[in-house]
Amino acid sequence: QVQLVESGGDLVQAGGSLTLSCAASGRIFSFNVMGWYRQAPGKQRELVASMTSGGIPYYLDSVKGRFTVSRDNAKNTVYLQMNSLSPEDTAVYYCDLVLYPGGLLSGRQQYWGQGTQVTVSS
Repeated sequence: QVQLVESGGDLVQAGGSLTLSCAASGRIFSFNVMGWYRQAPGKQRELVASMTSGGIPYYLDSVKGRFTVSRDNAKNTVYLQMNSLSPEDTAVYYCDLVLYPGGLLSGRQQYWGQGTQVTVSS
């Protein structure tokens, strides 16, 4: 069974920095994508950043240049370094793991962390 445990959420002032981490355990296939979503109250959950096991990143346009996603494949852990935080970044951040047991062109399996609250004060 796949389980993701994330940590690092906190209250931070605007302009500050914060680093989130998420460790996955269980049956992890060789190719996977780990990333971060966020959801603010009353808003849709959105993908913030992700990185494949091969190191290919994705960033939401609004966080480019401010956030950095990285991972340690040996630990099945993904990190999100967040700089220049603004109140618009306030949300619950969820890490996720996407597996492709049937291949990249087949179905995907997605697993979620429990969420960690990031609050940016002005």
